[in-house]
Parts: sequence; C-alpha cells; structure tokens
Amino acid sequence: MKISHKWLNSYLHTQLSPNKISEILTDIGLEVESTEPIETVKGGLKGVVVGHVLTCEKHPDADKLSITTVNVGEENPLQIVCGAPNVAVGQNVPVATIGTVLYDGDDSFQIKKSKIRGVVSEGMICAEDELGLGVSHDGIMVLNQNAVVGTSAKDYFGIEDDVVYEIGLTPNRSDATSHYGVARDLAAALNCRDIEAVKANLPSVDSFIASSNKQTITLQIENSDACPRYSGLHIKNISVSDSPKWLQNRLLAIGIRPINNIVDITNFVLFEIGQPLHAFDASKIEGNKIIVRKALPNSKFTTLDGVERLLNGSELMICNSVREMCIAGVYGGLDSGVSENTTEIFLESAYFNPVSIRKTSKLHNLKTDSSFRFERGCDPNITIYALKRAALLIAEIAGGTVASEIVDAYPTEIPHYKMDVKYDQINSLIGTDIPKDTTIKIIEMLGIVIEEENIDGLTIQVPLFKVDVTRPVDVIEEVLRIYGYNAIENPNLIKYAYSHQPKQPILDLKERISDYFADNGMLEAMNNSLTRVDYFEKLSFLSQTEMVKLLNPLSRDLGVMRQSLLPGLLENVMLNINHKNSDIKLFEFGNTYRLNDAAGSDVVDKYPEELMLDVVISGNKEPENWDQPMKSVDFYEIKKIALNLLKKAGINSTEIVFKTINDDKIDGLEMIYKNQTIGLFGEIVPSVLKVFSIKQPVFHLSIYWLRFVNTSQITKLQFKEINNFPAVRRDLALLVDHSVPFEQIKEIAFKVERKLLKSVGLFDVYIGDKVDASKKSYAVSFALQHSEKTLSDFDINNVMNRLIKAFEEQLGATLR
Repeated sequence: MKISHKWLNSYLHTQLSPNKISEILTDIGLEVESTEPIETVKGGLKGVVVGHVLTCEKHPDADKLSITTVNVGEENPLQIVCGAPNVAVGQNVPVATIGTVLYDGDDSFQIKKSKIRGVVSEGMICAEDELGLGVSHDGIMVLNQNAVVGTSAKDYFGIEDDVVYEIGLTPNRSDATSHYGVARDLAAALNCRDIEAVKANLPSVDSFIASSNKQTITLQIENSDACPRYSGLHIKNISVSDSPKWLQNRLLAIGIRPINNIVDITNFVLFEIGQPLHAFDASKIEGNKIIVRKALPNSKFTTLDGVERLLNGSELMICNSVREMCIAGVYGGLDSGVSENTTEIFLESAYFNPVSIRKTSKLHNLKTDSSFRFERGCDPNITIYALKRAALLIAEIAGGTVASEIVDAYPTEIPHYKMDVKYDQINSLIGTDIPKDTTIKIIEMLGIVIEEENIDGLTIQVPLFKVDVTRPVDVIEEVLRIYGYNAIENPNLIKYAYSHQPKQPILDLKERISDYFADNGMLEAMNNSLTRVDYFEKLSFLSQTEMVKLLNPLSRDLGVMRQSLLPGLLENVMLNINHKNSDIKLFEFGNTYRLNDAAGSDVVDKYPEELMLDVVISGNKEPENWDQPMKSVDFYEIKKIALNLLKKAGINSTEIVFKTINDDKIDGLEMIYKNQTIGLFGEIVPSVLKVFSIKQPVFHLSIYWLRFVNTSQITKLQFKEINNFPAVRRDLALLVDHSVPFEQIKEIAFKVERKLLKSVGLFDVYIGDKVDASKKSYAVSFALQHSEKTLSDFDINNVMNRLIKAFEEQLGATLR
C-alpha cells in the first residue's frame, strides 16, 4: 500500500523527516518496506519548457511531417520536425529540449539532435502521453495563450516532489488502508511517546447542505445480509473535466492515474478515509430506482474494462429498475459510469459484507482498490461522512449541487464491541507496568471510546473500523503496539517450565529416517499442498474424478489439493536443473488428498488424507572429483535407499514381496507386505518427465507412511548372540529367461531353506552371444550357517540340491 508523505502530513502537520516517520510506522506495526522520493510525473519534466510556434511548413519529403521554428525563451529559436496533425503557428506548446529524458512506464528515451528525412530537428513538441500527463496521443498539447515562453514545464504543470511510503499492510489492519488511518496511528505514537503533540483531524463537512429534502432516487435493498448499509446522494449540474493539479498530484503520487474530476474525487476519498465510493450517471438509472440484489444465475454483465462476464447468481449487484449497473463493491458497469457528457450523478457510499465481496472478487479474478478494502472490512459508520466529503469536493471542483437529501438504508445497526479491560491484565501480558494515564491516552487516540473508568480498569466501546479488535487481548495488543515493543525491557531472569512428552514411535521413526537421509546428503523438500489444475489433465496417474477442488482458488496454479507428492518434487527437480544444479537428492513427508464421492456426509470420510514419504534422485551419485570417474544414479541406487529404509524400520526384507510394476508413472518394483502395498520405487517414465521439461533420468521412491509404520511395529528389531560357527558360501550360475528377476530367485531360495540360509546375493549378470538370445545368466551367491555346529558337506550339498531343484521346477533354470 502506497502512502504519500505530503498527503499524510495534511492531517497531522508533523515536522518529522520521512526516515523518522518510516521508523515509527514500522515500530507500530505498519511496516514500511521502502521509501521512494518521487515526482508526480516521472523525471519531473526536467528539460521540458513552454515554447511558442513561430513558423510551420510542410516537410518537402514527408506529407505527414511539419518543419517548425519554436521560441523557447533562448536567443535563437529551435527548428523542430513535428508529426502531429494539429501543430500550428501561434500555439504555446511543451517542448522537450536536447538532452531531456522522457519516460514510457519503465522505459526511457533521450531527446537528441537528429535529422528526420534530411531536416535537422532540435527537440520534440510533446503530446500529453509522451510527458506522462495523460493517455491521449491524438496530437501535441496546446497550452494556454497566457503561458510564459521559457517557463519550465515543471512549474507550469505544478509538478510536485514527494516521498512515498510502501507499507506492507497485514490483512487484519483494515483501519489503516487510508491516509487518515495511518495518520491516526502515527499521531497516537507521536503523542504517547512524547515526540510531538499532534492530533490527526479529518476535514470538516459542516458546510454540507442539501438543496432539497426530496428523494429523487429511491432505494430498495433485497439482500441486507450482503449489504447491511447503503447510502446515496443525487448531485446535479456537474461539469465533467480534468481535475485541478493538486488533486491530480495527490493521486499520481500513489500511482493512480487521473481520469476526470468526478472519478478522481471518489478515488481521493477512498485513499483519504478508506471508504470506497461509486458514481453512477443518474440519467442511466432507469425508473429512478436503485435495487440491491443478487445477480440472476447465468446472466451476463459487461464491466468497465469492456469484458463481458458470466454471473453465477452469488454476486451482489447494484441495479436500476431494468438491469444491473455494477458488481457491488468490486467493479462498475460499462454503461452506467461517468462520461464527459454526464451532468448529474448518483453517488453511492455503502457497507458490504466482507465475505460476499471476497468471494465475488476471487470468483471473477477482479482485484480493485474497492474490493481490497471491502473484503477486509470497512467502517459502516463512515458512509455518510464520505458522501458529504465527496459532495463538497464536487461542488468546489465540478460545480455540482446536491439535488436530494441523503438516502440511507441501515435496517439493522451493527453493534459495537463492548468489553472490560483490566490494568493488571494489560501489565501482566505485556510484561511491564505501563502508567494508567498512558494506557488511557493510547486507547483514546486510537478512537476507542472509554465508557467507564475505575481503579481496576476500563469499560470500553470499540469503533467498527477496528475489525480486528474483538477481545480484551486485542486491546492490549493495540496498547503495546503504540507504547512500543522496543520500550519493553528484557528481564534479567527468564523463567520457563519443562514439559515432558512421552515417546511417540511414529515421530521417532520419522526422525530416524530423516536423519538417515540427511546423513547421506539428501535435502528435505516442503511443497505446497495446493497444486496446478492442469497436472490432472496432463498426468494420467492423477485421478480427475477424485480431485479435491478449491471453491475459491487464488489461481489456477493453486486450484486443487495434491493427490501425490511427485509433481511438487519434479517441480523442485526442474527448478534445480534450470539453475545448473543437476545432481539432486530430495525427500518429502506430506499429506495427499482425494475425494471419495461414495462416502457419506462425514468430511473425514469424504476427503481422505494419506501421509506419504517420497524420494527423488537424479544426476550423479557423488560430486565431481579429480580421482574418481563420474557415475550417474540408477535403479539400484533408489533400490538401495528403499532397502535401507526397511532396515531402519526394523522390517525384514525377506518378508517383503517385490512385484514388477510398469505403469503410466514408474517402471520399477512394488513392495508388498501381507498383500498390502507399502511402497514402490523405480524410474519415472519419460512421458511424466516431459510435462516438467526434464530431460535427464529421475528415480523415485514412494512410501505409504502409516502402512510402513504399522509394518515396522509388527516386525520389531530382535537381538541375538553373534554366531560362533563359520558361514559357508556356495555359488551357482543360473541360466534363466529374461523375464525372471533376481528377487524371484531370492524369494524361492528362502522358501526352500529358512533355517540355514542367511543371505542371497547377485554378483554378476551375463547377456551375450554365449547364451541363448532369450536367456540371461545370473551368478548367485548363497551364505549358509548353523547356530549350533559347523556345517558338513552333506548338510551343504543337501541344501544346494534342493535349491537347484526348486529353481529348475519353478523357473525353468539350468546350471551353466
């Protein structure tokens, strides 16, 4: 939010520097993110002067160009080639002299002496858009005949210097969405900290007088929940034109482009006191009646920007007796706004339900200065003041006269918050003894009414513009904010209570596994639970029928709840690769969300959540090193991680069934325990990587965390003595079909021999011209050991013969 120093100072007249004011505003919770010295026109029109056209002739080589001589107050006139159709002898015009820098948004260009179609040009006669004074480019600006030649454009146009504060306003501070709101807080701080004795004052509206007590335009509110209060005023005999320079300068300073005097006045009041106003062309109010109602479902409405919008019936609309004129509190209609032909207006000043405005704004993706304030909560008690303030300005600037009494529909008055605040509660929570008179002074200067005071505390009434002050603790926060956080001394003794929490196995396991990842060079990712809608269109492993949509998404990129952690992790991979970091090892714990339409009304059943652990790795195994060859991660690297997780959880991998999986997401293995999948790992298929523009292989591990934890609890770690008897190793070279995985050999082996067989390992795989093209050769090692004796040849051969027989019968294997 932008606040002008000059504008702010018009309400409290402080002598403090902008830097000091920035410091105080930040200290009281209105964080000043930056201060910027500005001119109401970028560049301040330095080098632009008032010139007088002495001669004007057609360019000999260009029909649309003219050669002029212009007196700019110097000894010799300037020769300027001009392309404007309206340039003529005798005009006073703005001239950008050589060296002048003009701005078009963030772009700039410098005026140089040049030749245009062979003719020397020593400057430029400017249009209003070229100077940043308007949007017209129909021709050059023609100035008043009384303008003094040679006068700087800065002085002629009244260009002001100012300082603008950029305030990072938090959503709860609707009371500070205006210059006066900021001035009120600043005045409270300056007084209560004995810096300056100032007070923020609103301009008086006592001179407001209605010329008629008739209601020329009637009002009908059909939805008082969405519109608790609606005030309006009929003003006639206005003359729509440009605003005076002081008004234009106020708006330009905070980045608002002036439009015309009526619209500029409504904007001025908005940024002055935080109350949005809307001016309707009164001649467009058919039936002389304002109706506040919900939109008709599936109706269409064209807004001021010329866009036709489809309404769904939830929007609050301001209508006449025939049609809609405005989306209430958000955006005006194209056909009912003020134009240069408008001679009478109906001025609206209303209080709309913040929830209603917020939903409409998000639904149509319309963010305006009005909706920004309405959806945070305006002051329902300032609508009449705002009307009077605007009416007086219109009378002064546009010649308007009030044609009716104020129309004010306020059927149910919104009650103030009343509460008791105790002094000992204030001091206890803040941690110091604040003098009672200081507390009272702060509360009163913030506009809070003290109804009763006694020795223990205060009974107060909170004004409605402070929407975030609803409890005594909120009042205490207001006192502390103005008194100053930095004014509270740090105690010499810090007290705390030790809280013992019983061990939680699930959290312990999560910490143990997180430590394992960190110890092995992996980083933890924490992605948003909201994700992009188009992922459900591009990634077939995401179910569109189970998609959990947000009713009011912030954007399409944050429109649905994630069904998988993988898209977020692949976004991380893509970002790292784009930043030239192609070696990536990431893990993430997070919930996934699905819609279960078959469930009843219970929200937990209808929207089940599942906690997942996902890992992605890509690039090289180790950082570049001069004495080691580079090796990329592969399937076996992600498998190693999966097996190590099983060990960390105390899960015996021999009890896990590994099943081949090749679907639209991953090519790898599924881990199954007692017919329940606890995880899967493998290589991400190229079609998925293509969605994220990732060209290098990515390997993925996904764990269903609660199933994994339950499995770990069933198979707890067991300890036994180290075996005193030696182990024996035997190797087999097995010729099997290409489709036979090593895991199947391992599974069969442990089914055949559970007592003596301790491990099964694969140490070589051969595929080549020495074996059949449909076959491959596995070199497999078997470790045998008895806990009570040394194994004999008979024992060993018995086991190996049974293993060979099982491999032959179940796999069709042969020995090489």
